[in-house]
Amino acid sequence: MIKTRLAIVALGLVLSTHSLQGQGRQQYRDFQLGGNLPSVSALAGVAASDAKTIHMRPAVIQTLEWRPPYFVSGSTSPQNDPVHQIVFSFYNDQLSKMVVDYDHDRTAGMTDVDLIEAISTAYGPALKLAANKARSVVSQLEEESGTPVARWGDTDYSVVLYRSSYASAVRIIVTSLRLDALARSADKQAIRLDEREAPQREIARQKKEKEDTRLSQEKARIANKAGFRP
Repeated sequence: MIKTRLAIVALGLVLSTHSLQGQGRQQYRDFQLGGNLPSVSALAGVAASDAKTIHMRPAVIQTLEWRPPYFVSGSTSPQNDPVHQIVFSFYNDQLSKMVVDYDHDRTAGMTDVDLIEAISTAYGPALKLAANKARSVVSQLEEESGTPVARWGDTDYSVVLYRSSYASAVRIIVTSLRLDALARSADKQAIRLDEREAPQREIARQKKEKEDTRLSQEKARIANKAGFRP
């Protein structure tokens, strides 16, 4: 019981240290929704070049992963940050979503009520989950995240707490509703474009492969002909 309460206090302190007010609630800690890749990578201490590009058109969709360092800077003591990793998603160089996974050992034993209490220190009172049922289409990410436990936000942003039965995983997803809608639309268009252009790309690939083979054989022919002795 004492360990559980300590875990709640630790998580609450980490969140409340970055307490959000008004428009500031459209963020997680110091990471602001709408921020660009360079600013987010600088805050995270991860090179912007480490970002993965998912699509280049009709919009640039990228992701960047961050894990907090295990040890506190300048100390041999391990830090107590409950975050295991954060995956940042960008739409045209604007931070549209953050998927925050918590460390299993640092959330072990915590109930849904414990987690809601801690997260509410940053985002205010939780909303009724029924308010989120207006969205009939559930994304693959949401489905994989597990069962939604609580929700915070307004018409501009959303914070949803998930708990998965797999390894008792705890996750929150912080989303800019406007940017995420644009990103989803762009993703669907990119998939359609990929499918439409697939035959042409395959023809181009085969043509290039044939040409590469021809050039390789020609190079071998010239070298072998010059050195061939009957």
